[in-house]
Amino acid sequence: MTTPHTQHPVPRHPHAWIGWVVASQLLVVLLWWRLGWHWGVPALLLSHALFVVPVFLPWSGFYGPALVRLADVGQAVWLTIDDGPSDDTVPILDLLDRHGARATFFLVGARAQARPELVQEILRRGHGIGNHSHTHPQAHFWRLGPRAMAREIDAAQQALAQVAGAAPRWFRSVVGMTNPFVAASLRRHGLVRVAWCARGYDAVDGDPDRVLRRIESGLAPGAIVLLHEGAPHGASVRIVEAVLERLAERGYRSVVPPA
Repeated sequence: MTTPHTQHPVPRHPHAWIGWVVASQLLVVLLWWRLGWHWGVPALLLSHALFVVPVFLPWSGFYGPALVRLADVGQAVWLTIDDGPSDDTVPILDLLDRHGARATFFLVGARAQARPELVQEILRRGHGIGNHSHTHPQAHFWRLGPRAMAREIDAAQQALAQVAGAAPRWFRSVVGMTNPFVAASLRRHGLVRVAWCARGYDAVDGDPDRVLRRIESGLAPGAIVLLHEGAPHGASVRIVEAVLERLAERGYRSVVPPA
């Protein structure tokens, strides 16, 4: 099921942050000159923090807009499943079918190229796909430079377009980290960065009960729910099943916004 009136915030000014950097450093110089290092050093540290901290905040719009919640969807949520395709893909698709649910799978480009039949199966069953980088460099995605970042996003977009027959319109940053060089590629491809407002840390925690408690704390109409497949703990399918059951108990349906 699709949802109407969904905002699609494609970055409009991907380099706006440069002006803020210049302005902040000029302000630091002015403070240092007029008031001395006692004011200059704290101002310098604060100015750097203002540009570094947003990288690690998935919902931050400092380096470009992010879709955090759907509007006007009633008692519904958007299920998003990261890191596939994997051996978990088909069992998760079966669970979604059983519950009459729809989801968007944020796929890693290289993994999609290796298992194109799983991408086709996701689409055949009525679900959506999104770009989740080409190689999923989770340890250093946050610090990729402009060329490396462009390669990650561009290569995944090309791979997914070839496998799926159409380029995706959604993007999710690896581990939710978004540095200054993400927005330019998103604008070039017309991609919308999708964050979340309900997560259970299921990529690292295989206990369905703990994961459910964390997700429920963020559940509300229009919530974007973050889930994963193929996690090393091997419990991703059980976690997705538990989430679907809890959503049904609480009267939530799942929707996929139109691309």
